[in-house]
Amino acid sequence: MIKRVTEIKKLEILSDNIREDIIKMLVEAGSGHSAGPLGMADVFTALYFNVMNHNPNDPEWKDRDRLILSNGHICPVLYAVLARSGYFAMKELKTLRKLGSILQGHPHRHSAPGIETSTGPLGQGSSVAAGIAYGAKMDKKRFKVFLSMGDGECDEGQCWETFMFAGKNKLDNLIAFIDRNFIQIDGNTEQIMPLEPLADKIKSFNWNVQVIDGNNMKQIISAFSKAKASKGKPSMIICKTIPGKGVSFMERRFEWHGKVPVKDEALKALHEICEHECKLRKWDSQKCKLLINKCGMLE
Repeated sequence: MIKRVTEIKKLEILSDNIREDIIKMLVEAGSGHSAGPLGMADVFTALYFNVMNHNPNDPEWKDRDRLILSNGHICPVLYAVLARSGYFAMKELKTLRKLGSILQGHPHRHSAPGIETSTGPLGQGSSVAAGIAYGAKMDKKRFKVFLSMGDGECDEGQCWETFMFAGKNKLDNLIAFIDRNFIQIDGNTEQIMPLEPLADKIKSFNWNVQVIDGNNMKQIISAFSKAKASKGKPSMIICKTIPGKGVSFMERRFEWHGKVPVKDEALKALHEICEHECKLRKWDSQKCKLLINKCGMLE
């Protein structure tokens, strides 16, 4: 079993480490998605180091909680938490999107341990998650199914079919969460295809719904705790996140949905993330300088 991290500050520092991993992976790959993985680093850190029951030493453990990444394009954040959890070596992160790598641009079920299903086509992961949860109910299994979704993904009708199915079948072992960052590849979600009132819509399908600050670790932990305790209905956590969180020139800009930093931009991003980590650690200026210099090492 994974050793749980319970101290909020330690989880926040881990989130910054995950963001550093994401930047380094993306600049090495030269392609991929930046805004979503950075914005969801806090949620995924909470899940893999505090919330979920899983075992990196036994990835196929039958009673493990399952995470289905329906918004497969944010996989750099999944790969980073899997590596830091111990599913595979950290050095593998440098191979993102390269030929022969176990870490492709979208998750592939049989390429790396810890990946539950192949995803990419938006909406399909939601059906997979609901199916696993339904099967678990039939088999009287006690594990939870966690479903990661994007808000732009909710333009897909298949997501709403999942909401209907899960609500009708009272899948209280299904905990979904939406990255509500208000961006998709070509602009603001509310200009392209308005989703609001999103919470009320999902509630109407017989779901328990919470709306939280998806970059606030205390709120994240609390929301998942409530969702795990919920009975009789599936749970949805709408996580209002800042796309590109931690990197000033990326934050809230839809252009960074499917764009990666070049080397100079990556260095600036890493310095900003490490400065934040330094503040969390409350280190003196000497230690901070060493950390920030180390962050600039891309090789």
